[in-house]
Amino acid sequence: MKKFARHVFSVAIAAALTVNLAACNQQASADPSADGGLTAAAQAGPQYAQVVSVTPVRHADGDRQVCQDVVVNHTEPPKDQHHIAGTAIGAVAGGLLGHMIGHGKGNTLATVAGAVGGGYAGNRIEAAHQHDQVVQSTEHQCKTVSGSGDRVVAYDVTYVYNGVQRTTRMDHDPGNRVQVQEGTTVVSDAR
Repeated sequence: MKKFARHVFSVAIAAALTVNLAACNQQASADPSADGGLTAAAQAGPQYAQVVSVTPVRHADGDRQVCQDVVVNHTEPPKDQHHIAGTAIGAVAGGLLGHMIGHGKGNTLATVAGAVGGGYAGNRIEAAHQHDQVVQSTEHQCKTVSGSGDRVVAYDVTYVYNGVQRTTRMDHDPGNRVQVQEGTTVVSDAR
């Protein structure tokens, strides 16, 4: 119990000393005659103003053009769209076959009929074997992209110094106070 009482007594003395020391410091800072003979400029040191608001100044990114190389697939029709080669080869083969089959006056008729039938068959065979060709090529394509957003270019800082509110533009966010010189010019930030 004695240890507890000593501990409480020590804490109470420490608290009383802390309160008295804080009161002395407040009185010394409020009493202008307590400067010990220093001049007003030496006593003042750096001057600070309280920042009231910081507003970012934004610059909108405009539309811009983005270009890139893209691989594109093209479908090309066959070079012989009308199947002329197949028709011609089929007509010749059919005509020869018809000429071999026919005799006499029927030979001419068999040759013509073989040529017509062979031409038709050659046309259909070539059409079945021809497919559109897929060709790849690289194309340079460009498109317009709208701006991705705003970017901050400066800060409008409103501060209060000696009861007067002023605004200045800075290249950075100063925090909660700014250092001032001669009451109006913002020198630097102080966080």
